[in-house]
Amino acid sequence: MSAALGVLLGAGVFLVWWSCWAGPDRRPVGPRRPGPVREMLARADLAGVSPGLLLVAGVVAGTLSALLVAAVTGAAVLGLCAAVLGAWLPLAVVQHRARSRAAALREVWPDVVDHLRSAIRAGMSLPEALIQLQYRGPEPVRPAFARFAADYRASGQLQGALTLLKDRLADPVADNIVEALRVTREVGGTDLGRLLGTLSEFLRENARTRGELEARQSWTVNAARLAVAAPWIVLALMATQPAAIRAYDTPTGALVLIGGLVVSAVAYRLMLRIGALPEPARVLR
Repeated sequence: MSAALGVLLGAGVFLVWWSCWAGPDRRPVGPRRPGPVREMLARADLAGVSPGLLLVAGVVAGTLSALLVAAVTGAAVLGLCAAVLGAWLPLAVVQHRARSRAAALREVWPDVVDHLRSAIRAGMSLPEALIQLQYRGPEPVRPAFARFAADYRASGQLQGALTLLKDRLADPVADNIVEALRVTREVGGTDLGRLLGTLSEFLRENARTRGELEARQSWTVNAARLAVAAPWIVLALMATQPAAIRAYDTPTGALVLIGGLVVSAVAYRLMLRIGALPEPARVLR
């Protein structure tokens, strides 16, 4: 009996001592932001592709490039260089697709805003004005608004459908438009037409200015890309000569090739960093 009382007394003392310490922070955790690779895939309209699948594609492309070049030239170091370039190719394709899609969307957003403004002035509700963009909107955004229409009809909730629309478009301008519509829907107001008109003028001016800057710098960027690619084009031509292959298939030749590959990669990234125009960030994602 005394042992049981001792156990209960000890448990009570332990519980009193335990209650004096703060417990772990159990605040609800919000949705995690996607990583940079997943964000890039979304901007390229490849949200169904996972980062792991992109990694596998890079490994496969690099392996096939290495085997092909090594089999043709018989030089392992050339196969290694081809493996690095082949592994980088899927990522380069996704980045190019993301930039092309962003440029295409930048050109059509003023028309999207004008369509919304006209539909709302004609007496349509906000969901109806958004749904009709799957038929009357610019071609690059029709699939996204078609899926928005399907989401809205399935759930009947505009807020959730707008959130899914933002995730699919993955564009800063789309975030601004959606959040402006969301605020107008929640708090009400009669200035939506004026807001959309001002936004349309701003987007057109921004697209015009950015187009002029890109046209002026395009020849510089293309010349820099040609300067980076020229040595490797010459190397590919030299690889048709057995003497050149034997010269590079040595420790010294391998060191020259690996050093050239590193310098080319660093120079290319530096050129892109210096010549790139600032991209708007998705603040309202």
